[in-house]
Amino acid sequence: MNQLFRKKSLNLMLAQSEKKELARAMSLMDLIFLGVGCVIGTGIFVVTGVVAAESSGPAIMLSFVIAGIACALAAFCYAEFSSAVPVSGSVYTFTYATLGELFAFLIGWDLMLEYVLAISAVATGWSAYFQSLLTGFHIQFPASISSAPGVGKGGVIDLPAVLIILSITALVSKGVKESIKFNNMMVFVKLAVILLFIIVGIWYVKPDNWVPFVPFGFNGIITGAATVFFAYIGFDVIATASEEVKNPKKTMPIGIIASLLICTILYMTVSGVLTGMISYTKLNVGAPVALALESVGQNSIAGIISVGAVFGITTVILALIYAQVRLSYAMSRDGLLPRKFSKVNAKTQTPFANTWLTGFVAAGIAGFIDLTTLAHLVNMGTLAAFTLISVAIIVLRKKFPELKASFRVPFVPVLPAISALLCLYLASSLPLITWVSFVIWIGIGTIIYFMYSRKHSNLNQ
Repeated sequence: MNQLFRKKSLNLMLAQSEKKELARAMSLMDLIFLGVGCVIGTGIFVVTGVVAAESSGPAIMLSFVIAGIACALAAFCYAEFSSAVPVSGSVYTFTYATLGELFAFLIGWDLMLEYVLAISAVATGWSAYFQSLLTGFHIQFPASISSAPGVGKGGVIDLPAVLIILSITALVSKGVKESIKFNNMMVFVKLAVILLFIIVGIWYVKPDNWVPFVPFGFNGIITGAATVFFAYIGFDVIATASEEVKNPKKTMPIGIIASLLICTILYMTVSGVLTGMISYTKLNVGAPVALALESVGQNSIAGIISVGAVFGITTVILALIYAQVRLSYAMSRDGLLPRKFSKVNAKTQTPFANTWLTGFVAAGIAGFIDLTTLAHLVNMGTLAAFTLISVAIIVLRKKFPELKASFRVPFVPVLPAISALLCLYLASSLPLITWVSFVIWIGIGTIIYFMYSRKHSNLNQ
């Protein structure tokens, strides 16, 4: 039992980060753009319309507030940990220091699935938007190479999804400077497009479309909050960048909280304008923002929005690949995964082989597997991570009261406890098949831990 819950010392973690194997090239603005780039994507361009039509109605604005509060409580915990222990690995690393090796491995194992599935799911959404954009230029992909098998379109492979993942993988493998420059440019375009929609759409808002405001009752708002929670996945990606940020103790908390605040404001504003422009009953479509603009005769702006969606979703793929590689890098460095995952290329200062392995696996899933069922696991994985980070901050305060951090969660242990309970409450609303799949995946991870990771762990040497 002592072996299962052995903990990695904070001094050892900090010593590893001081070796500077990864290049410290990211500024505060880069960090914020990384978070915004990952969070703002399919959530704002697709999920808003679907949730409004099926769950929340115009009260989707409140659903975003509730989901945002749940994320904010977790964000405070991430911010304190990241400023106190600025080491790659995010919640995996923080759990290793507080709750022990078994919990750390299982949450890392859980997040690896979450990130890979999220990369694949987002790439599938990118493929759909890209193909829609091409049809405007009278270019049509053959059905056999434009969708995965099993989605009812006669597809053999979703080639656009495969190609975008491999392209971003190539960029991420070149180095963090190149990746961040590309991400910042794409995020700037994405934000400009979103602001364009708000500025144009606000003049077409009809208050009558907000009546009834809560058509599905309070349960609809909560169900909507659990669903739009997917739209917030990504701000925690910032915590994986700790070892590649300049002055992480100062910039990490600001980057995490600022990116979440920006995204929450944008989500609420866009959903308010969207449901004000057109009845929520008509928004259950793949491109609700474009539909709303077309309904008021702004077809040219709708075309620009589609271009922005393609750019916007691209940055999500980049941030998720980045996060997955840094997570598996940290686990490998601790001996819980094969050493190849933590081998850093001397020229690019990136885990080169790890990056390409991640890209090939995600591309294979996106190209050949229907993600309808698997995508729910992304929400489950994030809620599990948020629950553990909330518990871990309570343990950190109790066991390491002398540890200095530039940001500290207020009202510990009350706020972290509320955060954990809120995440568990949202998780309880997910479908049964999601829970079954999650338990199976954790079971597989437990077997791998006992057969490989426990023996190869650095703490076992």
